[in-house]
Amino acid sequence: MGLVLGLTGGIGSGKSAASHWFEQQGIGIVDADIVAREIVQPGQPALQQIQHAFGDWVLLDNGELDRRALREHIFQQPQARKALEQITHPAIRASIIEQLQQADSPYAILVSPLLFETNQHKLTARTLLIDASEDIQIQRASQRDGQSIEQIKQIIAAQMSRADKQKRADDIVINDGHLEHLYQQLEKLHQQYLQQSLS
Repeated sequence: MGLVLGLTGGIGSGKSAASHWFEQQGIGIVDADIVAREIVQPGQPALQQIQHAFGDWVLLDNGELDRRALREHIFQQPQARKALEQITHPAIRASIIEQLQQADSPYAILVSPLLFETNQHKLTARTLLIDASEDIQIQRASQRDGQSIEQIKQIIAAQMSRADKQKRADDIVINDGHLEHLYQQLEKLHQQYLQQSLS
């Protein structure tokens, strides 16, 4: 496995725009959010473990995970979150490692909104934070997700603070909302990562 870059950023920071740009440069992307959905698909061991731990009510009639019911259950029973994470986190980690190993680009990127919170940064050699002001985050996320500003503020409050992420990231790109500014900064870093992947 070559150089692995961890890419993170809060809600509405422009993380997706950045990962899409890298993808267009031919860089292999593993998205932790997608992996988290894949490991609970019907037939996956993690889904069977969740059913075993919580009961048949976690499954919809078509055999898929009833995310809403599970989310409500965890909200009401905080200790259930731990039980769920003990099943899902190792499965997510194993799948991420496997997919990163399959990447055939000069370096690969692990995209994760909770890169530092879930210790997924330990799978990476460098970390890149896409950083945006809270005003921009709120504006962008409310336009995109149809969520209320209150909900978005709650999500931001629940995530690791900007200051903490800034301290922990190796590289920081400030996204002021102009895509060409974002791409210019990414281009410079891309050249550095290509150099590092050769060394």
